Amino acid sequence: DVTARRGRVDGMEPRGNAQVVNAFVPLSEMFGYATSLRSNTQGRGTYTMYFDHYAEVPKSIADEIIKKNKGE
Repeated sequence: DVTARRGRVDGMEPRGNAQVVNAFVPLSEMFGYATSLRSNTQGRGTYTMYFDHYAEVPKSIADEIIKKNKGE
């Protein structure tokens, strides 16, 4: 689900009986993630997120944003 959201998995580490997945995902792609995570983990998964860095938007996505904001 992370890669489908233009994310990049940075690492995984065990923590008790759980597995922690560290990833970088654009904020715009995180809407609806809580529902998806609960569905994929039968309600047992949790997540936290925080700002890490700004990154350039890929041209194809930038073009979509510009088109949407111009009302085309």
